[in-house]
Parts: sequence; C-alpha cells; structure tokens
Amino acid sequence: MLSMALIAGCDRGGGGEGSNSNSSSNGSSKAPKLAFVAGGANEFWKIAAAGVHKYEQEAKIQIDIKAPPNSTPEEQNRILESIVSEGYDAVAVSVLAPDAQVPVLNKLAEKAPLITMDSDSPNSNRLFYVGTNNYEAGKVLGNEIVKILPNGGKMAVFVGTFAVDNAAQRFKGIQDVVTAHNIQIVDKREDNVDRAKARSNVEDILNAHPDLNVATGLWSYNGPAIIAAVEALGKKGKVIPAVFDEEDATLSGIENGTVACTVVQKPFQFGYLASKWLHELATKGDAARAAIPPSKTIDTGVEVITKENVAAFKARLAEQKK
Repeated sequence: MLSMALIAGCDRGGGGEGSNSNSSSNGSSKAPKLAFVAGGANEFWKIAAAGVHKYEQEAKIQIDIKAPPNSTPEEQNRILESIVSEGYDAVAVSVLAPDAQVPVLNKLAEKAPLITMDSDSPNSNRLFYVGTNNYEAGKVLGNEIVKILPNGGKMAVFVGTFAVDNAAQRFKGIQDVVTAHNIQIVDKREDNVDRAKARSNVEDILNAHPDLNVATGLWSYNGPAIIAAVEALGKKGKVIPAVFDEEDATLSGIENGTVACTVVQKPFQFGYLASKWLHELATKGDAARAAIPPSKTIDTGVEVITKENVAAFKARLAEQKK
C-alpha cells in the first residue's frame, strides 16, 4: 500500500522555464522537472501514484506528485499557481473545475507543456487528455443498471460535484441509457467531497424514497458511503448499489452481495501514461508533440467488476500497488 506521503509528493528546486530547458535533445544532462497534479488524496490516487512510480523506476527520473487534500479547485489552483513560478518542464493535471480553471491552466500552458488526465478541461490550452471517456463509461454503468432493472424502476445518483467534467459526463452517459428503459432518476445529490455528507445524502434519499431500487455513486468514495447507508438502514437486497471505482469497501461489498457491480477505470495507466508523456514532451519537444493523437485523447478504457471477477481483479490490483 502506498502511503499518503507519496501522494503529497515533494517540491524540487532548480530547473528552467519552457518545454526545452532540460531537454536531452539540446545536449543538457539536467533531469526534467515534471509535475503530476492529482484530483485528491484518496485510494484512487494512490493507485495512479503507483503508475507514476513505475515509470519513474523505468526511466530513472523523479516526478513530483501534488494533490489538493480536500479536492477543492481553490486548493488545486494554489498548487498550479505555484508550479507556474517554479520552472516545471511539463505538467499533468486532473482538473477539478474544467471551465472555472481555464485561466490558471492557460497561464501554466504558456510556461510548459500541459496535459490533462482523469478529468479534462477541453476549453483550456492543454495539449491532450489521458484517461477515461467518461460519457462512454457512464453508458457502460447505465447498461449494467438496465440489467439490474430490466422492467424499469427508480434510482438516485450521488457525487462530490456535478461541475467536474468526469462527473457530468458519467451522469449524462447513465441518463441517456436508463431513461430509454423506463428507469427514473428520482434524485441526485452533491456532497462537495464531505465524506459525512456523502453518507447522510444517501440516508436522506433512502428515507425519502422507500421504493428506490438502485443507488449510484459517481466518485470513488461514494460507493463506500452508499454501502454504509444501505447496510445501516437494513436495505441490503432492496436497494442495489451500482457504482464507480475500486475502493476496498466497494470490492468487499461486491464479494458479500451488497453491491451489484462497479465500473473501474485504470488509474494505474493514468499515472504511467501521463508520466511517460510528460517525460517525452519535456525531453523531445516537437517530436513528442507530433506524436499526439489527432483526437487529442488517449482513452484508457474501463472494466466492469462483478462477483464473478472481483477476486481476480483484487489480485491484479494488489500486484499493481506493490
């Protein structure tokens, strides 16, 4: 298990500004100064950090991992504003407020190659996005919910905030699938990344809608919050969680039959691929930019985890975390 210290990362002094200041193509032996800015400091980002460290070991470089402890755009902006003045050669960011943060992202993009991962900001001057196609991921979970409710039913959706691109796209994908199958989204709640509120939101909805069939969490910690509320209120088997991501409590919920399924992303690949691209952009300049896909997207895909494959998935996940 990676410690939270690895998520927090460290700052390094030195380094020049611009994408080629530490480039091996211009004969410099100086290591590039690279930053991976996460969207938070939870289990999901520990897995992404493992991918970063895998690439660090292969390339024999260091990448600074930084994270807003409470997953707020304000915290992340302070990190990004600091990076602007610290001479980084390439930066990857999971953007918490895709539209509101465009000015600070563009300011950063003037100083160094900028890519997004996990949550995109397509209106910014980022070069491209690495991660999940969140709309398609939402459709995948929507289709799983249809399997749970083949004759229709009622569901509720929970997330930190719908303003973040990944949440909005996932919700739209789910909505586009389930509404065509007589499944009604009776309520949706935000918790602003407050774990206590995440659970109380679920409890409020379960009490307000005794005929609710499915509870869906869009962010990683929403799954455990839903499970805790369902079990505490004696709703196991009556309200079925169908969620995102691979929190330990979510996987345990699948094993014990509380949770029907979770759609997992590939955070390890986010970390590994983003790190590789940062290194390439910082050291190869125009040659690396020429290799960027025309779509400006590198889709890492998703996987559906159910009781049938959860044991194999947990074994694979444990190997990645080593």
